[in-house]
Amino acid sequence: MWFLCVFYHRLLDYRRPEVESLAELSGAFGGDSGGEESPSTRSLEWKLPENHHIDSPFHFVSLPSEEIARNIANRSILVKGFYELWGQGSSYEELEKAIKEFPDERKLPYLTSDSTFRITVDSFGKVISFQEQNERIQGLSYIPFMGRVDLRKPEHRFWLIETDDYGSNNGLPPVVQRTIFFGREVGAADRKLLPTYQLKSRRYLGPTAMDAEMAFLMANQGLAQPGKLVYDPFVGTGSILVAAAHFGAMTMGADIDIRVVRDGRGPNCNVWSNFEQYNLPMPISLLRADNNMPPWRSGLKEVFDAIICDPPYGVRAGGRKSGGRKLLRGTVGPYTVPEEKRLDHIPSTAPYSLVECMHDLLDLSAKLLVMGGRLVFFFPVVREDGLTNAQFPEHPCFTLIASCEQILSLRYSRYLLTMVKTGAYTEEIRESAQKRHLEFKENHLKWLEDGNLHSAVFSPADSQEALGAKSNKFDRDSKPKYRGKYASMLPVVPLPVDSCLIKLAYLQSNSTNIG
Repeated sequence: MWFLCVFYHRLLDYRRPEVESLAELSGAFGGDSGGEESPSTRSLEWKLPENHHIDSPFHFVSLPSEEIARNIANRSILVKGFYELWGQGSSYEELEKAIKEFPDERKLPYLTSDSTFRITVDSFGKVISFQEQNERIQGLSYIPFMGRVDLRKPEHRFWLIETDDYGSNNGLPPVVQRTIFFGREVGAADRKLLPTYQLKSRRYLGPTAMDAEMAFLMANQGLAQPGKLVYDPFVGTGSILVAAAHFGAMTMGADIDIRVVRDGRGPNCNVWSNFEQYNLPMPISLLRADNNMPPWRSGLKEVFDAIICDPPYGVRAGGRKSGGRKLLRGTVGPYTVPEEKRLDHIPSTAPYSLVECMHDLLDLSAKLLVMGGRLVFFFPVVREDGLTNAQFPEHPCFTLIASCEQILSLRYSRYLLTMVKTGAYTEEIRESAQKRHLEFKENHLKWLEDGNLHSAVFSPADSQEALGAKSNKFDRDSKPKYRGKYASMLPVVPLPVDSCLIKLAYLQSNSTNIG
């Protein structure tokens, strides 16, 4: 069944991958996700309305049933609603013709005299006054509504959605011509959980706490649900685990800083209090653990259903690993903490390069994720001339199924990478990872310098770049009117598109939570 999917106009690169993940969670691909079909080939069929920009909030998607569409919409963060489209046109005359041609056997069950209904007029990129809304609703008199109007709790909701040529100076994707949609609501999103979980009302926060919207998106990408065990090796204040627990998953976290996971800011202001605040199940455990030297016993394998995290990449918070400068230089050997000092001891740590962090994260995930389990994490990328040339981490055990860019500044952005475990963790892979681990240890300073994202982001601009920025500061005409990744793209015809390969990026205004 084809549905009109209307997205919220934000985090454009994340929209289709979220729907793909929730479709798998709802069983849209036919049962268990661990079947013979490769994760990279399991995708929905998408189309764009005629003459619509790729960043348009209107998309057509094929789903097996209304129940699956409803389940996706109810849980989604970026889907505004799914609609059974009764007609569309570039004018109200064309819309009337399309609605009359829509099969009666699909319309009449929702127009009976014993039913209640409501018609909502909505628009994108323009404002429609209350009087104009009433006039548009009165213009639908050719639809034989026999039921009673109920604005509070109607059985059936109908939507009249309009987009028009709103100009090119408001930062929205360009519109070629006016389009009007009319359809029956199948499922709608409930974003009320975002104000509930907003960071400003949370008891325990840190400088890199993940905002609620992004945390819920990450939990959806990780397929968090009851009966699943989700692990965050960089738990911090627990924002990601709070989102996973909201969806019913069991949670577990670790952090190298014992003061974060054990003490917080007091008995009523710590990671545990964040779960207590929302009446969520407490984490199974919070560990003081080092991602570079994980504490898991060697025989432990495949215990987590998802690993979801925001690794430290050195912009607002640098990564740390066990060791200290003297240990890494070999000035002192490994030591044992006396028993009487264990309770208050804070181990020495050293800087942790991004490259080594990614290697350790992938190796740990390949070892501890179940087959078909998901690894969801952010990966930073330096931007040059306003463009990114991203090369993502790879591992023989994983298949990359989604990469969603969030532009944070002119100099760097971060990608939310979603990987599925598709290969077994063999002895050969373990030996290769061990050799790589020793190489990082022996060349600690070299990798710190090579992977220093902080210097690339905050280094002073050269004089030519600064001069150019100064000359263009007040030149409004020199700025692109629409700054999406496909700003110069011509109108596209409706074709099926693989969402895993499309990049729907847009300069996000909400980019305050940087790992």
